[in-house]
Amino acid sequence: MKEVMQQETIILGIDPGTIILGYAIISLQGKKINIIDLGNLNLKSFDNPHEKLAYIYNQLCTIIEKYKPQEFAIESPFYSKNPQSMHKLGRAQGVCIAVSMKYHLVTAEYSPRKIKQSVAGHGNASKEQVARMIEKQFNVNLSGFKLDATDALSVAICHALTSGNPLSGGTKANSWKKFITENPGRISG
Repeated sequence: MKEVMQQETIILGIDPGTIILGYAIISLQGKKINIIDLGNLNLKSFDNPHEKLAYIYNQLCTIIEKYKPQEFAIESPFYSKNPQSMHKLGRAQGVCIAVSMKYHLVTAEYSPRKIKQSVAGHGNASKEQVARMIEKQFNVNLSGFKLDATDALSVAICHALTSGNPLSGGTKANSWKKFITENPGRISG
């Protein structure tokens, strides 16, 4: 019997930052996740915030052109007591999302809690706990990577484990009309 080759999906995960931005590339083929690459963009040397944003833009374009992902996942904003920090982070996130749109990638945002819950089993896990869980699940050593890179990896893995991908066993209903069409037995009158 001839084995059917399952389509491979390349996912780019981003942990946005204005000092260090983490990125990770994984592939999803059937139910198998492979870690392809991960790293950081070090933004500490930029004094001009606009040059920093341009650097993020150009580097993400280079990463996308190299790995050709079809899907893009980013950590969504989280609460901060410092409005200036949130403003800067929002700009970095916006640039990242604009790059994903430029390349017509399927784009998703996940809350930090959702990411931790999907990878580590609970939403209050520390960054270190999430990295250790990934090491155990994928039999890899991540000790040489900054937590920003392992966070980006957790974003990509969360996306792979979330509905719409084969690992979840279903598709994500992104509208009420689609949900009703796909789930007629769950509607009560």
